Amino acid sequence: MKLTQGTFSFLPDLTDDEIKAQIQYAMDQGWALNVEYTDDPHPRNTYWELWCQPMFDTTDPAAVMMEVAECRKVYGNMYIKVNSFDNTRGRETVSMSFIVNRPKDEPGFGVSREESHGRNIRYRIHSYATDKPEGRRYE
Repeated sequence: MKLTQGTFSFLPDLTDDEIKAQIQYAMDQGWALNVEYTDDPHPRNTYWELWCQPMFDTTDPAAVMMEVAECRKVYGNMYIKVNSFDNTRGRETVSMSFIVNRPKDEPGFGVSREESHGRNIRYRIHSYATDKPEGRRYE
């Protein structure tokens, strides 16, 4: 199962040249960039680990690509994404976010259904990745 989160998630994985082009686009818009990683890709997990300091004044896409490469060296078997932020309205708003690295094996998600009072049905999404302890999820 391929995780589909963020921009371009339904397309084939981006090449490094395509990633660099998207980074350049974000920089051309004046957006700040950062790199994040996680081993818990649950859709409601919006708090991924920050790899480096946000890059507010970076003007060269190679600098961001260097951070992506370094993050891949350390966390190459986790999900890594690049985010860009637009602060033109006085707040940090994610303007673009896309995955640049995936683990070799993506275990996927399970959905369980629970019926409760009044014929209400509740659904729960469970990430199979979290069946193992943190740091060992993609061994």
